[in-house]
Amino acid sequence: MHTLGCKLNYAETSAIGKQFLDRGYEIVELGEPADVCVINTCSVTARANRECRQIIRRALRTATDPVVVVTGCYAQLEPEEVASIDGVDLVLGSREKNKIFEHVGTFQKVPAPRVFVSEISRADDFGAAWSTEAGSRTRAYLKVQDGCDYNCSFCTIPLARGKSRSLPVDAALAQAEDLVRQGFREIVLTGVNVGDYGQKSGNRLLDLLQVLSEVTGLARLRISSIEPNLLTDEILQFVAAHRVMCKHFHLPLQSGSDNVLRAMRRRYTTVQYASLVRKVRGLIPDCGIGVDVIVGFPGETDDQFEETYRFLNELPVSYLHVFTYSERPNTPAATYAHPVPSAKRSKRSEMLRVLSVKKREAFYRTMVGRKVTVLTETEVEADRRFGFTDNYVKVSVPADGVQDNVLLETIVDGVEFGCCIGARVDEGGKL
Repeated sequence: MHTLGCKLNYAETSAIGKQFLDRGYEIVELGEPADVCVINTCSVTARANRECRQIIRRALRTATDPVVVVTGCYAQLEPEEVASIDGVDLVLGSREKNKIFEHVGTFQKVPAPRVFVSEISRADDFGAAWSTEAGSRTRAYLKVQDGCDYNCSFCTIPLARGKSRSLPVDAALAQAEDLVRQGFREIVLTGVNVGDYGQKSGNRLLDLLQVLSEVTGLARLRISSIEPNLLTDEILQFVAAHRVMCKHFHLPLQSGSDNVLRAMRRRYTTVQYASLVRKVRGLIPDCGIGVDVIVGFPGETDDQFEETYRFLNELPVSYLHVFTYSERPNTPAATYAHPVPSAKRSKRSEMLRVLSVKKREAFYRTMVGRKVTVLTETEVEADRRFGFTDNYVKVSVPADGVQDNVLLETIVDGVEFGCCIGARVDEGGKL
């Protein structure tokens, strides 16, 4: 099984994988001999489409001629293109991805690929889904929302995933309790537009947070990403007050120019966004704040990019996720005039990635000399074990005698190579 794209895709792949495990299959690494190869795809950028085609060809070369099943956003948006790749046996759209065993038959190679892709307007199935990071026993991603009702001019997600829909609170609670029983200490709530959770059923994201935060044995609850216009004062105050809630928000911005934001059809201005960030920082001074930003949007002038750079440089945020704009078929932005040359897009991306490194370094240095709690992970290098604080700061601690998946208190002694250095683990620091 191989996943491309977002954490939501990883959660859905895990749910598909469980169907195979329940039927007696063994899951192996991509490239090992296999009978079946399932590829869950992304289609956010043209690069994602190319990577998908490369993965399919790699699977066919190295996995002893497996039955190849392709699902996900690329399969939903371009099923004929996916089906035209030599070796593909089954193409499943967004509505069909949780029903592989209803469509695949006997898992035999076929002379021509079969395609099952419904109109996205019919996508109403939710499907339980959760995943963990590779090799991790500490953090699980729980899918609680899917689809999007927004109409951002650059985005294919509504075309690939359909309307917004949510996992009922009781079902989310049952899955969270099961994850805790399996030993996970942290749950990350994921979806396409998590802040829109429950809007069509009379619930709110706050209702879900209140229920899940009371799960016995859960140490941390984190929101993966939330639209700025959906981060309410009530949610912010709840996160600030509740010990289980991670002091970390990822707030998509996309541009620091109001003209570009309007062309993108975003639902806030730079003034509103900056006000929100400062409100978060005022209520939770140590809060980790991540930002999504797109560079090279059609018509983005040098002056408008400079606006974005200055805006981000002055904003008290912790790190950036930088995306280079990519024209996507059937989106309004793909038809906009004045496309930005590729070389200029790349240069702008690099400038913001360098800024992100500086932002992260500065944020990490505010932790020096302070006691922090780290949830340890499996990664060990040079006798140091790594983990993360609740405000999403990476910390290394002495590995000797320290296991993964435990909460440790340590003093931050410095910052090195993009990581905080824990000077020691306090006596009795295991929580």
